[in-house]
Amino acid sequence: MLADQDRIFTNIYGWSSASLAEAKKRGDWARTAGLMKKGPDAVIEAVKASGLRGRGGAGFPTGLKWSFMPKEVKDRPHYLVVNADESEPGTCKDRDILRHEPHKLIEGCLLAGFAMRSNAGYIYIRGEFVNEAIALQKAIDEAYADGLLGKNAAKSGWDFDLYVHRGAGAYICGEETALLESLEGRKGQPRLKPPFPAGVGLYGCPTTVNNVETIAVVPTILRRGADWFAGLGREGNTGSKLFCISGHVNNPCNVEEEMGIPLRELIEKHAGGVRGGWDNLLAVIPGGSSTPLMPKHICDDMLMDFDSLKNAGTGLGTAGIIVMDKSTDIVQAIARISYFYKHESCGQCTPCREGTGWMYRMMDRLVRGDAETDEIDVLHDVTKQVEGHTICALGDAAAWPIQGLIKHFRPEIEERIAARKAAAVAE
Repeated sequence: MLADQDRIFTNIYGWSSASLAEAKKRGDWARTAGLMKKGPDAVIEAVKASGLRGRGGAGFPTGLKWSFMPKEVKDRPHYLVVNADESEPGTCKDRDILRHEPHKLIEGCLLAGFAMRSNAGYIYIRGEFVNEAIALQKAIDEAYADGLLGKNAAKSGWDFDLYVHRGAGAYICGEETALLESLEGRKGQPRLKPPFPAGVGLYGCPTTVNNVETIAVVPTILRRGADWFAGLGREGNTGSKLFCISGHVNNPCNVEEEMGIPLRELIEKHAGGVRGGWDNLLAVIPGGSSTPLMPKHICDDMLMDFDSLKNAGTGLGTAGIIVMDKSTDIVQAIARISYFYKHESCGQCTPCREGTGWMYRMMDRLVRGDAETDEIDVLHDVTKQVEGHTICALGDAAAWPIQGLIKHFRPEIEERIAARKAAAVAE
C-alpha cells in the first residue's frame, strides 16, 4: 500500500484550490530551474532510471521514448504534445489532474520540453472536457503571469510556450498520430508508421506525444530522485499509478496506489468492496474497455501492473477498472462495448471499418441467442482477422473484449443459444 508521503497527486480530489499559490504550497514549481541546470540529457537519464512507463495505455518506457528525439535542433523545431483526449470508457484519471492538479502537468511540460529541446508544447484536450479546458487555461495564464512559462521560463534560461487545443470528441484522436493529424487541422485518422513522430511528427517536425499522467509525474520524480520512484512497485513496473474504479462497487473512485497492488485489496480498501461482497463478483475489466475481461477466479490473486496483467492475457491499459457483479448480463455488456468501437472506427482500414460492424452485429445476435454455436468460432476467427491488421490499435481494442468473453464465458453464450432454440421448439 502506498504511504501518504509517497503520493504524487496530493490534491487529486480537489480538497484545496488548483491555483498556483496553493500548488506551490504543495511543492509544485520548487527548484524547477535547478532541476534543469544539469542539462537535457540528465533529465532524460533520470526518467529512464526511474523506470517510468507511459500511463496512457501502452506502457512504453518514457525515458526511452524521449531519447528517440534528435539531440540537436537543426532546420526543424521540436515539439512536445500532451494527449489529454481521455476517451477510453472506464477512465477518468487525466480529467481529475486537469481539474485539480494542472500545475503538475504544466511544470512537467516545461521539464519534458527542455529535455527534448522543444520550445513549444501543445495540450490536446478532449472536446467534452469544457470545464477542464477552462481550468487548464487559467492555470497556464497564471504560469505565464508568474514568469514560469514564456521567455526564460521559471528563470531557467529556456524559452517555452504552452498551448491548449480543444478536440472535437473523436475517440480515435487518442491515438498519437491521429491526434497530430487533428492538431494540424485535418480529419483525425492514424498515420502509417514509420516515419515515427520522433522523426516526422507535428508539422513534419520531431515530436513526442505523452499522456497527461506521464508528464505530470515527472517533476516529482526529478525532485525526489529516480531511486525513490524506482523503489515503489515491482521491477519493470515501478512507481505509483492512478486507478479509476467504477461499476458494481460501493464507492467508485479515483485513487493513487503503488503499482503491483493486488486487485482485491485495491477494490476492498478504496472502493468499499464489490456490491454484495467479493463472492458476488462476476468479472473485472482491468484497464479500460479495450482490455479483455478477467473472471473472478483470476481476479482473486491478480496484481495490478503491466506485466502481471499481460501474463494473464489482458492488460493494465489506462487502469480504468470496471467491476461487474453477478447481476451483469456479460454478453450484453461486451456487445455494448462492441457498438462503441464500431461507432468510433475512423474507417480508414478495411479490417476495422468492416470488421467492427460485423462483430457488433454478431454480438447483437448472440445477446438474443439468435445464432448457432459454431458461429461463436466464426466470430472469434473474425476478431483474429481484425487484430493486428490495422494501422492503429483500435482494431485490437475492438477484438480483445470479444476474445475475452469467448475465452472465459463461452458457456453463457451457448446456454443463451440453447435457451432460444428450446423456446422456439416449445412454441
